[in-house]
Formats: sequence, structure tokens, C-alpha cells
Amino acid sequence: MANSKSPQSVRHSVTVPVPVAREVRRVAQERHITVSRALAVLVEKGLQAEAASEKNLTECYDRFMAETDPVREEEAGKQMIRAIFGENAIAEDSI
Repeated sequence: MANSKSPQSVRHSVTVPVPVAREVRRVAQERHITVSRALAVLVEKGLQAEAASEKNLTECYDRFMAETDPVREEEAGKQMIRAIFGENAIAEDSI
């Protein structure tokens, strides 16, 4: 009978671009961990960052849709644009 617990880790073979492989090796050396562990840590952090970005976008959208004051609605819209396209997505008037 198969074990009912899910495995703690799964072995995969991946191919990464040379610059990425260099960075992973650098991280592994700096942290004194294996390349495999460094890759796993970086993937985990990337997934967390992706989830946080998605959550932020959802919150910005909800704030924009719920806003009734035109001034605050415009600011909420700008925040949503920044969440989608980055912090420098909206040029501010210097005048």
C-alpha cells in the first residue's frame, strides 16, 4: 500500500540559462549550501514574491472598485497602474 503522506521533496531535472546558473552557484557559495538547495530557496522566494504581487494587485483593484470619492478613486487607479506596470509607470508633473 502506498504511503498516504505526501513527499517532502521531489527530484526534478531542470535546464537553466548560463547566467541564471552562475547566480545560483554564487548564492550557494555565499550561503554555504548546495546548488540544489540554493535553487530550491530561490524558487520558493520567487513563488512567494509572485503570490505577494498578485495579492497586492487584487487589493489595489478592490480598493479602486470600492472607491466613491473621485479624488481617492484617481489615486487608487494610479496605485493599481503601478501594481501592474511598476513604480515608475506614471510620470508625475514637475510643474
